[in-house]
Amino acid sequence: MRNTSTLSSLRICVVWLAVLSLAACGGLPSEPSVAPHRARVSSEKGRDVVLFAMGLIDVAYRFGGKNPEAGLDCSGMVSYVYREAIGLNITGRAVDIARKGRSIGRGELRPGDLVFFNTLNAPFSHVGIYIGEERFIHAPSTNSRVRIESMRSSYYAKRFHAARAYFDD
Repeated sequence: MRNTSTLSSLRICVVWLAVLSLAACGGLPSEPSVAPHRARVSSEKGRDVVLFAMGLIDVAYRFGGKNPEAGLDCSGMVSYVYREAIGLNITGRAVDIARKGRSIGRGELRPGDLVFFNTLNAPFSHVGIYIGEERFIHAPSTNSRVRIESMRSSYYAKRFHAARAYFDD
């Protein structure tokens, strides 16, 4: 069993590795420039959200979980990341979080925005953080861990429901 200090040190190492690898690649993954309506550019808050979320990769899923020590569910992960990374308090279930954001098109997504899926035969039943290049980070389900997925995967591509933005910088 890992103690809190070891988990914190491990997360710091993961975040620094992510920062270094992104710096080596010239920054966060960018959206392809083929779509002219993509006027929203990457933001500092979005980068902070993504880097903080990456530090949670491999944290255990727990229904109702709101912190990494106890485990996280999808909405708990989003609330925790937004609060800790940029001081923005968005809480509740995925559907509640969706109500608080500004609706954007899929082509307008930028790192740090939220993506919502219909995974339980109900709109807005799952949420993740968009990280760029059609990928998102999320806490998927029982017996799983926080991880990165492709929005193009057959499962998520047919269940994508909406995207929301929560900051404008």
